Amino acid sequence: KDVAHPALKAFMCGSLSGTCSTLLFQPLDLVKTRLQMLQNNAKPGTPKVGMFRVFIQVIRTENFFSLWKGVSPSFVRCIPGVGIYFSTFYSLKQHFFQDRAPNAGEAVLLGAGARTVAGVCMLPFTVIKTRFESGYYNYASVPGALRSMYETEGVRALFSGLTATLLRDAPFSGIYVMFYSQAKRALPQEVTSAPYAPLVNFSCGVVAGVMASVVTQPADVVKTHIQVSPSHWRTADAVRYVYTKGMSGFFRGAVPRSLRRTLMAAMAWTVYEQLMAHMGLKS
Repeated sequence: KDVAHPALKAFMCGSLSGTCSTLLFQPLDLVKTRLQMLQNNAKPGTPKVGMFRVFIQVIRTENFFSLWKGVSPSFVRCIPGVGIYFSTFYSLKQHFFQDRAPNAGEAVLLGAGARTVAGVCMLPFTVIKTRFESGYYNYASVPGALRSMYETEGVRALFSGLTATLLRDAPFSGIYVMFYSQAKRALPQEVTSAPYAPLVNFSCGVVAGVMASVVTQPADVVKTHIQVSPSHWRTADAVRYVYTKGMSGFFRGAVPRSLRRTLMAAMAWTVYEQLMAHMGLKS
């Protein structure tokens, strides 16, 4: 008889889907971080640099595999992170909604709650990942980066950008889960049934992801700044700094981030639901 706890299975399914999507979409994340950094160090009046320019520039000045800079902290963050997220999500859902589906407001809280738990646990790796991608720091490895930050900047640096990260991730997940569950509920039964299930899950995921990405983009820009700059900025200072560069600065990197967050979330949920169904659990 199979003895693994359902929440553990949810953790495993989540981690597995996190691994696939991290490897696939890391370059988009790197380009997003670079775009956000470029914007703020640019002199006024210099032409805007787009996503493809940054892609080409990274390949030309570094090399093709530099697009995967930050993939090791991404893995360290994603594999337990996505696992913690899905197992928390599963546990909360089992605990509070055994006999019915959560409504829109409850879905927001469910997503945001699960993401907050995962976000706080994984924040140091988020900071390191952002620094790896920025290209400003020459850390040799994840443990090396942890040690160097701890020694030179203290524990606070490892949790820098907590407010901005939660302001970005909790609403993202909340809005995502709400749109996702509402979109799936709005569809007729014959569409959501077995043969089309992965496709439907993926499409609902894409719609939900775009909505959630755009709403939380400003928080993402602010988070990048706080985490890359070694002088400990307060959230308000970072917001002010981006604002002085113009309102469009708050949506810098929105295209690669929407693409990545949307595809990653859609893929993670699709793989997660397929695996859970395979294990005979109701996600």
